[in-house]
Amino acid sequence: MPDAATDTDRTRAYWDTRHREHDDLASGGHIGLDRAGNEIFYALRLGALLDLTGDLSGPEAPLFVLDAGCGKGHFARGLARCGHRVDAFDTSEEAVAHARAEGGGPRYAVAALDQWRSAWPYDVVLCVDVLFHVLDDAEWARALHNLASLVRITGQLIVTDENTRHRVPRGGYIVHRPLAEYRAHLEPLGLRHTAFRPYGFRENEVGFHVFTRSR
Repeated sequence: MPDAATDTDRTRAYWDTRHREHDDLASGGHIGLDRAGNEIFYALRLGALLDLTGDLSGPEAPLFVLDAGCGKGHFARGLARCGHRVDAFDTSEEAVAHARAEGGGPRYAVAALDQWRSAWPYDVVLCVDVLFHVLDDAEWARALHNLASLVRITGQLIVTDENTRHRVPRGGYIVHRPLAEYRAHLEPLGLRHTAFRPYGFRENEVGFHVFTRSR
C-alpha cells in the first residue's frame, strides 16, 4: 500500500496538471463537458449554494464564508459578489495563482484541507467536489475534522458527495463515501445532518450535504 505522503503528492501533481491544462471551468468542473455545459453546471451549483446559505448577508453583517478546496475561485468570487466575506484556499498553487489574478474580493491561500487554521470561526464552510477525491481514509478524516472545527455555533458545513449507503469508487481519483461515514465523524463534533440537495444536473448523482453545528 502506498504511503500517505506519496499518495498526497500524486494527488497534488494531478490537480496542478489539470488546472494548468484546462480552462477556468473545466479544470474544477466536468472535463467531459463543453464550455456551455460547464457554465450551466457551475450556475446550478452556485444557485443551490446561495439558496442553502440564505440571504442574510449585508454590508453591515456579511456572512463569513470559507471555500475549502476553491480551485480557480469560481464559487468564491460568486459568493463575494453576493456580499459575503470569503476566505478561500486550495492545495494547487496553479489554481490559487489563477484565482488571485482574477481578484473579485476573496482572500486566497495555498493549503491542504487538514492544514487550514483560522483565528475566527466561519458562518459557512464549503467544500465542493473535493472530499470524494481524497482517497486515503485517514487523510479524509483529518480534513473533515479540521473543516468541522472551523464552523461556528449554528453555522453550516456544506460538503458534496453522493447520497449513498455504500462506498462507490469511480476511476482512480474518486471514492464516494456513504452519509453514515460523514455522520459518524461529524455528529460527535456537534454537527447534525440537516439537508441533502442533489445537483439535479444530467446524470450527476452528487449533491450538497448540509451539517449544522448545534453545540
